[in-house]
Amino acid sequence: MVSFSNKQKTVFSSSALNWFDHHGRTELPWQKNKTAYRVWLSEIMLQQTQVATVIPYYQSFLLSFPTIQALADANIDQVLLYWQGLGYYARARNLYRAAQIMRDKYQSEFPLDMVEVLALPGIGRSTAGAILTFACNQHWPILDGNVKRVLARCFQVEGWYGTTKTMEELWQITEQLTPTTKTDNYNQAMMDLGALVCLKSKPDCANCPLRESCDSFKNDTQHIYPEKKPKKVKPQKQTLMLLHCYQNQLLLYRRPPVGIWGGLWSLPEVESYQNQDLSEWQNQNLGYSKAPKEIKLGLLRHQFTHFSLDISVAVIELDRLPARVADAANLEFIDQQALANYGLPTAVRKILALKLLES
Repeated sequence: MVSFSNKQKTVFSSSALNWFDHHGRTELPWQKNKTAYRVWLSEIMLQQTQVATVIPYYQSFLLSFPTIQALADANIDQVLLYWQGLGYYARARNLYRAAQIMRDKYQSEFPLDMVEVLALPGIGRSTAGAILTFACNQHWPILDGNVKRVLARCFQVEGWYGTTKTMEELWQITEQLTPTTKTDNYNQAMMDLGALVCLKSKPDCANCPLRESCDSFKNDTQHIYPEKKPKKVKPQKQTLMLLHCYQNQLLLYRRPPVGIWGGLWSLPEVESYQNQDLSEWQNQNLGYSKAPKEIKLGLLRHQFTHFSLDISVAVIELDRLPARVADAANLEFIDQQALANYGLPTAVRKILALKLLES
């Protein structure tokens, strides 16, 4: 375990705080009119997503759901609609579930106790620490992606973040170095240093206030730390999406609430032409027996974090709307003009845009 003297702790935190006073970010939307709800929303959106991408989503989401109560009382389809394109949709589902818990258990107020915050869906130790620090002036260490990189470089922490040993060591370091006063500014400083100075590939060591405490700077090992995730070949998966059309009506399918694109509206999907009889699918789900007219719109490759998905599309032009669908809650014909009201994965929006351009 790394251990620091009081002097080392003071030098490190003072260097970060002094830098923050002159260079830190203080004008981000969630830094104004701070409430626990606003900070919580921003922290969830910022997980695995850059600030520039988050800002317009944050502003739009907040306009539609200005309070915990408003979010909790909304429909999940509305929530996912305002999240579409931001990715990692489990974040939105957990945000929604947590808001409902707060409505029912805490009178639509964000709890201020760490144990209660950690019990909420989608909130881990670092996120909870950030919320309680920035919104409530409590003293908690954090360890988001930017802070991990800064500390791993400074103290040449071995191993990839995904290993328990490496994470335990990083938590021990951040717990020791986080000051009991000005914790909010210190935590923001560490996040900003990772985002603006201690970059992944080209750290700006000449302008880093922590270089005197940085073992990587002293040993010229910035390119080694933090250690990268062991490389794996990204698997490729295939699917066939069914685009049923009747005049200006399209068939959408609501995906299950968990898994990829959970809860979003998409297109019905089968693995391939070979192991799925499309006529049988239509019979079973639409009561429609006419053999489908298959038109391949080419191949769309969509990249996920852990795999890539090759999507083929069978466009099926119907000569009438079916009298019923097998699962009315999750299969719905909609007017093309209403697409903007549905939360759709980016890949599906691209497919529909291609189809509509052809029409």
